[in-house]
Amino acid sequence: MTRCGVVALAGKPNVGKSTLLNALIGEHLAIVSPKPQSTRLPVVGLLTRDDTQFIFTDSPGLLEPEYKLHETMRAAALRAIADAEVIAYLHPLSDFPAPPLTEVAKLDRAPRASIVTVYTKSDLAPSSTALHHPPPPSTAIVSAVSRDGLDGLLETLRAYLPESPFHYDPDAMATQPMRFFAAEFVREAAFELLHEELPYSVAVEIDEFREGQEPVYIRAVVYVERASQKGIVIGEGGRTIKAIGQTARGKIEVLLGARVFLELHAKVLPKWRRQLASLKRLGYAG
Repeated sequence: MTRCGVVALAGKPNVGKSTLLNALIGEHLAIVSPKPQSTRLPVVGLLTRDDTQFIFTDSPGLLEPEYKLHETMRAAALRAIADAEVIAYLHPLSDFPAPPLTEVAKLDRAPRASIVTVYTKSDLAPSSTALHHPPPPSTAIVSAVSRDGLDGLLETLRAYLPESPFHYDPDAMATQPMRFFAAEFVREAAFELLHEELPYSVAVEIDEFREGQEPVYIRAVVYVERASQKGIVIGEGGRTIKAIGQTARGKIEVLLGARVFLELHAKVLPKWRRQLASLKRLGYAG
């Protein structure tokens, strides 16, 4: 009998959820940044191994909302926890022990799904970190960078998944359309190339996506909140927006397996992070 179910990757911002998702799927799906709170929408990655299909949801970090966008991110994270068959609760090993998930997520009651505590970034933890040997069965220790512990984590998670037919084609690795990932990779490039707080003011909308040609043609708009930010995103002689486009195009081409022509435009959408209508338009609010 096959097993299949949703595994929510949950935890505070910057605990390594996106890096772990990419390591488990074996593809760069979720955007990764040293800056916290780079995940705004859940990214769903699929891994089918033998008789088991894991539907991983990389959800936004559990944060204290400061404005409307944060509220939608927190709501998405809580929805992922509520919808999961099993919750992989991530916490850095160097900060052992993990506080209870109910406390971190400010939940009134424990979630209905089983919780597996996953200690991440084991490659960065001092060897003296106080862990019981062997750890309890609902605990895993991993490093997404060195891939240590990933097989053990999958075995642990598998035990909690229900018997069920597969929900997706075993060869599939994602459920979202390619234009979703194209927008995310432009945003990831902005996180890499823009400094301080500016990447948090960036949103990306795909205007046009023509796949039936070579190269694939993609036109995207990079939104910021103020005219001064637009000038920084464009850069002197268009240098910055060109660099963002080149970086993003490389990532999109790898995932698509095809050449891409990416055209970027910068526009101002005032205070979009604080306005529900703008958040809905950009796909951040249901």
